[in-house]
Amino acid sequence: MGPVPTGRRTTEPFTPLDFQLVLLRRMADHNPGPVEDARHALGVSPADMREANRRWQAMVRSPRPRPALARYRSVLGEPESRTPRRVGELDCEAWRWPVPLWPTLRFEVLTPVAAGAVWNEWLVRAPDAEPPALHTLEDLTPWSCTVDEAARAFAPARPLEGSAPTRWGLALTAPDASGAPREVVAEFTWGLLQRTAVSGSRP
Repeated sequence: MGPVPTGRRTTEPFTPLDFQLVLLRRMADHNPGPVEDARHALGVSPADMREANRRWQAMVRSPRPRPALARYRSVLGEPESRTPRRVGELDCEAWRWPVPLWPTLRFEVLTPVAAGAVWNEWLVRAPDAEPPALHTLEDLTPWSCTVDEAARAFAPARPLEGSAPTRWGLALTAPDASGAPREVVAEFTWGLLQRTAVSGSRP
C-alpha cells in the first residue's frame, strides 16, 4: 500500500484505511513504537489517526447507530469468508476481512446467524498463514501472535479482564531463555499481542 494524502476530510467515506487507523489508535496506548512505524508506512499523520478514531467513535455512539455487523460491512465491504460456528447451543458465523497492514492476519467478527449483532471482534491468523513459533518468553514480542495462539502455545492460560472492550489479557507461564518458568501477563489489543509483563517465576 502506498502513501495516501494527509488531512483527510470528514466528508469523505470511511474507508478500510481509516479502519486500520482505528485499530492502530487503540494499540498506541500500550505500544506506540510499532504504531508509529505503521503510521509512517501508511503515509498518514497523527491528526489523520485521531480524526479516523473520532469518526469511528461517533458512528459507534450515535443515538441511532446501525447494527454493528452492518457498520463493518459498510466500511470493509463483503467479507473474504463466512464460516459457520456453533457456540453452545447457538448457531453463529465468523466473518473475516483482510487487513493490508497485517497480510497474515484477518479481522474477524463473530455474529449470531441472521441477528446483525456482533459478539466478538478481533484479529486472527489467516487460514493459509504459517502460525508463529511460540516456545519461550522471548518469542512473545509485540504483534507476534494473537490471543488464541498464545493461549494454545502456553496452555493452560487464564483469561484476564481487559481495561477496554477491545483489550484482552492472559495470565500464562512461559520458559525464559534459560528454561526457567516465568509467570507472565500478556496484554492484547484487538486480539494482537502488545506487551508482556513478567511477575516472577514458579517455584
